[in-house]
Amino acid sequence: MHRPSHPYTVRPATSADAEGARRVMLDTFYRDFGYGYVPAWHQDVIHIESTYVDDPRHVLMVALHNGEVVATTGIRSVGPSHPPHPRWLAERYPSGTTAQLVRVYVRPDHRRHGLARTLVDRACAFAAETPGYDCVYLHTNVNVEGAEAFWRSVAKEIFDARTTGEHGPGVGTVHFEIPLP
Repeated sequence: MHRPSHPYTVRPATSADAEGARRVMLDTFYRDFGYGYVPAWHQDVIHIESTYVDDPRHVLMVALHNGEVVATTGIRSVGPSHPPHPRWLAERYPSGTTAQLVRVYVRPDHRRHGLARTLVDRACAFAAETPGYDCVYLHTNVNVEGAEAFWRSVAKEIFDARTTGEHGPGVGTVHFEIPLP
């Protein structure tokens, strides 16, 4: 398992972490993605406790530095939705047996310390230890600097939506799978 290179605490989120985690996520939507909060896509961000803390098949991992949440990664038992994703992809990764890796976000001033890799490792370990999951699935916006290279180093590409234009022009969505340990 990878360990971050600086004094960080990495653990499952508690109710006390919800507001800090929400700030990391919302800042990422506005700063890195450029489109902000979208209610249809981001309900889990508003309802962190009921989505991640209260559901035993879900987890939100957080990294804290000096008591502040600086990075997040979640697992939810939902597959990709159709639409906007292709039907075959939604059928390959059904809700319930798919552990979808979500919200892998690190504040810019804490990047390049191994946090994303550590959080992903711990989230995948959670999925492997949780009965009923067959695989870990994720999709990413490869227009975000460093995202594509990172995911290619830890996951197997399943579908590059850029090649078909299925998500519309300028949308850099690539879908990946991580085998369960």
